[in-house]
Amino acid sequence: MSEENYLKDISEIKNMMNRSSRFISLSGLSGILAGIYALIGAYFARKILINFDLSTNRYSYIELQLIVIAMIVIILSITTGIILSYRKAAKNGDKFWNQTSKRLLINFLIPLVTGGILCLIVLNSGLIGLIAPFTLIFYGLACVNASKYTIGDIQYLGITNIILGLVATQYIGYGLYFWAFGFGVLHIVYGTVMYLKYDKK
Repeated sequence: MSEENYLKDISEIKNMMNRSSRFISLSGLSGILAGIYALIGAYFARKILINFDLSTNRYSYIELQLIVIAMIVIILSITTGIILSYRKAAKNGDKFWNQTSKRLLINFLIPLVTGGILCLIVLNSGLIGLIAPFTLIFYGLACVNASKYTIGDIQYLGITNIILGLVATQYIGYGLYFWAFGFGVLHIVYGTVMYLKYDKK
């Protein structure tokens, strides 16, 4: 057997091991769309904050509006991610739901749910300015934690969001802009890179 065949066999073995240990069907396009959803959500959130009049409205009402916007963005992003990743997995002949994707989901949700609970506690305490930094930090931790079971590049998105969230704690009044950059612009950049690198073949 020639050296070329040996190298080919080694490459195939490596691909098989990678497929069995990592969920590689994440869609770059879903990242782009998630970023667009986040920017649209940030736009409407900013309109609400600008038009907010303390004399005629209560903080609880504006908080409810912002939570609704955030939930819509999250639901749209998750739904889009599932649909596009499922289509990519089917196209590549891979299983969408297996032990690897389960481990990915669990490792992603642990920091994310922890951060979500902490944000509700902070919100209940009236410290609304810390919500944006905390969501960025814990989302970043979720991405880094999940990167062990999927495309390794996602850890860079996570690390960038963690740093952005830490910086945002020093600029509380600009939290929405940091949030829009982290969940909007960075997702679009990350999704574009992933699409060109892995999807567009």
